[in-house]
Amino acid sequence: MIQINQTASFAVEEILFCFALESEAAEVFKDHNVLITGIGKVNAAYELTKAIQKKKPSVIINLGSAGSSCFQKGDVICCTKFVQRDMDVRGLGFALYETPLSGLPPLLEYGLLMDNLQEGICGTGDNFEMGHCSDSYNVVDMEGYALAMIAMKENIPFLSLKYISDGADDNAAEDWTIQVHKAAIAYGKILGLIEENKEAIS
Repeated sequence: MIQINQTASFAVEEILFCFALESEAAEVFKDHNVLITGIGKVNAAYELTKAIQKKKPSVIINLGSAGSSCFQKGDVICCTKFVQRDMDVRGLGFALYETPLSGLPPLLEYGLLMDNLQEGICGTGDNFEMGHCSDSYNVVDMEGYALAMIAMKENIPFLSLKYISDGADDNAAEDWTIQVHKAAIAYGKILGLIEENKEAIS
């Protein structure tokens, strides 16, 4: 059993581990319930929606690589807040990152916390960011917002852990290629701690 908080716990088979790429999961998660969505918000939204209907998970854990100019490469960051960094309809009078007429604020707050991990704000967009300069988010990826929004709308507990693979700068592409395979190793260690209930999630 994995302890999510003081009142709820879930069997491992009830958890859907969600990755964008197989390389992020590698062999570490071969015996677990894994979803590989592919890259980008559209793929993430489509595949997770299908998986929820078919597998009906009790909790969704999103694991993947991300960039950051604020955290160090190799850090694992727990993201509980999300923005669509490529959503910009200010020309029609909406706030930056606000999805028009959605009823959602620009900053989506949804996600479980994990003890002993730094907390981050994830900026999700359909481009590989190589010049991060926004103060609105400190982690960049290409799927997190879509996954968090769907989990929220389906009322499914959601945990998002991002392995910092690059600095979201001019060296991001080279750094990501080198670092991405290390994500599975880092997540394997965290998985072991969770399963032993040595880490608290709330």
